[in-house]
Amino acid sequence: MSFRPAWWINFVAWIWPLSRIGARLYTVPVVGRLLILATLPLFSPKRQTLTYIPINRDLSGSASLFLPREIVADLIERSAHRAVIHRCTCRVARTCADHDVDIGCMLLGDGAAEIDESIARHVSTGQALQHLDRALGNGLMPLVGRAPIDNHIWGVRNRGRLLTVCFCCRCCCTVLVSGRYLPRAVHDSIVAPEGVSVLTDESRCTGCGQCVGECFMGALSLVDGTALRDTSRCKACGRCAAVCPADAITVTIDHETARARMVGRIRKYVNFE
Repeated sequence: MSFRPAWWINFVAWIWPLSRIGARLYTVPVVGRLLILATLPLFSPKRQTLTYIPINRDLSGSASLFLPREIVADLIERSAHRAVIHRCTCRVARTCADHDVDIGCMLLGDGAAEIDESIARHVSTGQALQHLDRALGNGLMPLVGRAPIDNHIWGVRNRGRLLTVCFCCRCCCTVLVSGRYLPRAVHDSIVAPEGVSVLTDESRCTGCGQCVGECFMGALSLVDGTALRDTSRCKACGRCAAVCPADAITVTIDHETARARMVGRIRKYVNFE
């Protein structure tokens, strides 16, 4: 088992706001280029693959509201080991008032067995499913995939046997707050869920701009009073549909395709069993 002292998670939470400053620095000439060269090996799509699973009430399609739980529950049940970080680093750093701070990330796979008990609890399948249900009930959005930075933070050897399941809120998640500033190569490591489509009904769009401000990837913009989507940047997280006051945005899911392809892609990158 790795060693991380009990104060480690507090230290990580204390320095975590710097990651948001760093994200904005990517847009600064020269400095941004140097940052890309220094960090790209860690966040490149070849090493990192992450997907937000939409949970918004606006979803339509066969059994779509159950999709997040089915996908994550499937991964939990297949996993050889499960660990839950005691507190969410992002929410601790932001002193979150809207969501429970103690709903921490879940780590799955053999690598999770290496995490120090001072910063995470090692749980059974049933306990992990209870944690999942609590997170979804709290309105948090699962971010699932391989994130090599977690190996460094939690002291797990990078053997491709650690799967991250973050439970993210829009107010505190580092990626959801700062994603639009990240370089394109990092954008590409955040993959839209297969089988999910996001469409805007231009006849209903009022041009209020709420979806534009909500989109963490900067995929939406107002053109002649209508919200237009850059599909190359959209991650199909569904946040735009959740905030649209005119119900002009629809998220639909091909349930079987979404589930099968996402689980298959994760298994390709992470041997979590």
